Amino acid sequence: MPHDHSHDDPHALLPSDPALRVKALETLLTKKGLIDPAALDEIIDTYENKIGPRNGARVVAKTWIDPNFRKALLEDATSVVADLGYYGRQGEHMVAVENTDAVHNMVVCTLCSCYPWPLLGIPPGWYKSDAYRARAVREPRKVLADFGVTLPEDMAVRVWDSTAEMRYLVIPQRPAGTEDMDEEALMNLVSRDSMIGTALAGTP
Repeated sequence: MPHDHSHDDPHALLPSDPALRVKALETLLTKKGLIDPAALDEIIDTYENKIGPRNGARVVAKTWIDPNFRKALLEDATSVVADLGYYGRQGEHMVAVENTDAVHNMVVCTLCSCYPWPLLGIPPGWYKSDAYRARAVREPRKVLADFGVTLPEDMAVRVWDSTAEMRYLVIPQRPAGTEDMDEEALMNLVSRDSMIGTALAGTP
């Protein structure tokens, strides 16, 4: 007869749903005086709404408008984004890769969930999933199709594996019909997923 380990495992006391587990842990840490809920809410709001993907979107829009900026970013993304104030934890070493008519880039972290927080904010749950991490390298076209991206057969797909030493920013192709749009308007066409490579830039 199998032994019930539920009483031996402290994790069994937490709900199975990830969101509920997080809330339960937050409640426990708050009761112990280890965290301040207001400070935690402010940090989350900063990454989700103030930083989020808006920083990355601004970088992409600048590459679409300014050829000199684009060239500098592709040569040394770390210095360029740092000059814009987008640096710090999880963004120390950056590489920008550019989508073209011949190549589509996408990013994964096969070992954990390395991700450029200063540019893209908090990573989405699917980016950290075992399925995405395994399939992105093995069958990238199928993964892209799952995200609704179907590429021409003659377009190469290049997968970049983020690490603690290097993180990547995908520069999506500029959509047609945006020649007269300014930087702010162009930013609205750039999504978080397009800078990971699992989506294309939006259309006006």
